[in-house]
Amino acid sequence: LSNCRTAQKVSFALLETCLYPLPEPHDLFQASQMKFEDFHKDLTRLRKDLRACTSEVEKVCKVSDEDNFLCSLRFLELTIFFSVKAKAGEKEVTPNTLFCIWHEFSSDFKDQWKKENKIILKERLKAAEECFRQAKEKASYSVKPKHASGIVSFLFFPHQAQHKKICLFI
Repeated sequence: LSNCRTAQKVSFALLETCLYPLPEPHDLFQASQMKFEDFHKDLTRLRKDLRACTSEVEKVCKVSDEDNFLCSLRFLELTIFFSVKAKAGEKEVTPNTLFCIWHEFSSDFKDQWKKENKIILKERLKAAEECFRQAKEKASYSVKPKHASGIVSFLFFPHQAQHKKICLFI
């Protein structure tokens, strides 16, 4: 019985590892539909594109190295200009250190700027209201309501029309 089980395991393992020795029929059909001249043209075009991309990558890498060097120099200039010191336990100032300091400063500055801006706006509003009040006091004209007259006053304002002698015949 144990020999049978071993034989079954071996045959099952052989079935799993056996591969079909020929290409799949569907793959053969697709290959028969293919035009190798077009395939060759496509490969040539792709090689050309690959060469162009490789050239561009080399240019970008070269420029990137130069830009990294310039950025490092500018960063060092900034740290020196603002007298930023490295944190305890660090050998040099990191971008994280510099930007943390700038973040704190920027947050405080923005809060203060908002407060000052509100004060300025309130002062401007008061000045505008005062200017409007003075202009209103200086106004030399007065506005009087116009009294309606004629047929319109009789039809729409009958309480005013009683004082007038208007007769309508219908």
